[in-house]
Amino acid sequence: MNRNTSKILFEKAQNIIPGGVNSPVRAFRAVGGNPIFMKSAKGAFLKDVDGNSYIDLIGSWGPMILGHAHTEIEEAILKAVIDSTSFGTPSAREVEMAELIVSMVPCVEKVRMVNSGTEACMAAIRAARGFTGRNKIIKFEGCYHGHGDSFLIAAGSGMATFGEPDSMGVTQGVANDTLTVSYNNITELKNIINLNKNQVACIIIEPVVGNMGCVLPQKGFLNELRLICDKENIVLIFDEVMTGFRLSKGGAQELFGVTPDMCTMGKIIGGGLPVGAYGGKAEIMNCVSPLGKVYQAGTLSGNPVAMAAGLAMLNHLNTHPEIYVNLENITNKIATQIKLGGQKAGLDVQINQIGSMYSVFFTDKPVYDFNSAKTSNLTYFSQYFNTMLDLGVYLAPSQFESLFISNCVNEEIANEIIEKSSLAMQSIK
Repeated sequence: MNRNTSKILFEKAQNIIPGGVNSPVRAFRAVGGNPIFMKSAKGAFLKDVDGNSYIDLIGSWGPMILGHAHTEIEEAILKAVIDSTSFGTPSAREVEMAELIVSMVPCVEKVRMVNSGTEACMAAIRAARGFTGRNKIIKFEGCYHGHGDSFLIAAGSGMATFGEPDSMGVTQGVANDTLTVSYNNITELKNIINLNKNQVACIIIEPVVGNMGCVLPQKGFLNELRLICDKENIVLIFDEVMTGFRLSKGGAQELFGVTPDMCTMGKIIGGGLPVGAYGGKAEIMNCVSPLGKVYQAGTLSGNPVAMAAGLAMLNHLNTHPEIYVNLENITNKIATQIKLGGQKAGLDVQINQIGSMYSVFFTDKPVYDFNSAKTSNLTYFSQYFNTMLDLGVYLAPSQFESLFISNCVNEEIANEIIEKSSLAMQSIK
């Protein structure tokens, strides 16, 4: 494929944008080569600035569950723009959106709109701290909750050791209040809570992880979390920025039948525009300003155009539950056949899949936490990624990111993905 225009744009971008990209996940450093600059997208396909077409398996990192440029969402955006792109005042759509979210998401009694998933997670833990009067939070290694200081913490050398900042610019003081444990490890979690008795405000978790690749909770893990939080008076927060409205209308909490105290939302909730939200029990949300003393604000929160896009998206999903059955079936077919293709090529391949999320790991070990995810052969993944790209399939340029299937992926497109994956597997050396 000719990608000369992308190459030229990237050369220019590196002079004026850090690393040439506005989000590190878009860089190709983990797989080699240069990022591809896109010009347009429709349905299940991306088109780059050089005219090349790709089957899209990232869906803007999750939001495009209905595919790109969905007619209902585009029409809602165009209609909203006529009235203005921003008011800086309340609007009727904010109320409609809040009512819809409360009706769809089990844990949400009240909700506050923000502008990103990162912002939602930052505000949620602040509200949990304000509600409990405690300072420490627990997160799980490999779970990503945005680039807020409290979340950029790696695991310490042992369960009793404070975390260390995982990014320059994060202070040790912030790190001291963030405790990190292994995903799917209840014993480790109980130990660290006992070592910090009555000091933990909240546990925040991706109920299905998307940021170390797609990693599922083991049977009973989320239920045990709920019991522990009830016993210890800890606020349980589900980060459903990825899983919200993707795994079911009510997100992972509805799918697994475990109701957290709070949840954060993003991606799908904005219909492709920058939107986030956090919500939960009324008694916790009532701590948020102007009703309570937990301050959080945003000039563009509840933006009328973003609300219009989000309402169109959520209303469509709410009235078409068959979408989730279709997504599960088509993604399961793709994941199953990709694994068979890897086995036929003589490779050790693990596929983690739930609903319309899946990941390919080149390892002979089950992947259930960050350490097991890191056993994947990154050289093999890089070869697989680049061959798929040359064959016209756009994967996440990192082993440690989930892939997302949109409802525009029909049997014909699914078969094309499977066929090209088999060819890519055979090319790995």
